[in-house]
Amino acid sequence: MNRIYRTATLVLVSLCCMSSSSACNPGHEEWNPDTPPHEQPGGDEGKDELYPKEDGVIRLVTYNVGVFSKYMDDSTAMIADMMNELGADALAVNELDWYNDRHNTDQLKNLASALGEWDYMYGKAIEYRNGYYGEGAAVKSSLGVKDKYEVPLPQGVGAEARVLVVIETEKFVFASTHLDHVSDEARTEQAGLISSALKEKYGESGKPVFLCGDLNSTPDSGPISVLRQDWTILSPLSATFPSTVPVSCIDYIMILNNGAEYEAGYSAVCRRFNSGDVEKASDHLPVYVDVRL
Repeated sequence: MNRIYRTATLVLVSLCCMSSSSACNPGHEEWNPDTPPHEQPGGDEGKDELYPKEDGVIRLVTYNVGVFSKYMDDSTAMIADMMNELGADALAVNELDWYNDRHNTDQLKNLASALGEWDYMYGKAIEYRNGYYGEGAAVKSSLGVKDKYEVPLPQGVGAEARVLVVIETEKFVFASTHLDHVSDEARTEQAGLISSALKEKYGESGKPVFLCGDLNSTPDSGPISVLRQDWTILSPLSATFPSTVPVSCIDYIMILNNGAEYEAGYSAVCRRFNSGDVEKASDHLPVYVDVRL
């Protein structure tokens, strides 16, 4: 669709220039079909809807935001703009600081405020520089939050303890996590604990349970094999890291195989936005899946 749109634009510009040089250059830099829409002159002219969303679907997103400072001082506002452009309804957020010496603020609260009317839950994984470092989940308040809590995940032979953050809404359960980045054995243990905890609580509930996050594991790895025993991966098995030149698929959205009814729709790894630059916002790319419940 993008290719067709850009070709059509190029033809129109060429015709315009053939017929009238003044019409082709109305007092400002002309449209360049090879330039991303968010870098084009003329405000919102020419911006297409990159990720169309059907009526009635819930858009789930997972995004490792890298404490909002991988490549810029603070990408909170940019990421909020991109998530609103995407039409996110539920957002798993990895790598968040909470009042420590690196970022003396509640980063998840700041993001939720920038998004609008959202509810959220922060999970403290480890003590870090006189504060905490952890993970989060956020959902639109209109979805109706019934419960929210965290489940500690032990360090084991890995580098750090981790955490599972859970928000239960009226229609579904949304869980966010970030597995160990050093040890495959630790990741496998953490994956097993996550499955056990969520199956115990929601295995017979009939409610869809979604697990999202940076699992630091490729699709053919041991931890993913363990998760596949109880979960179905809904997100594309496309590279999500690093954001500049993606080579590894390590960010996922999956659903618990508990018999809950759902319909999976469009999904994508997001490489471009009109409202921000994914290569500057974080070192990971955001991933979304549409579901109908």
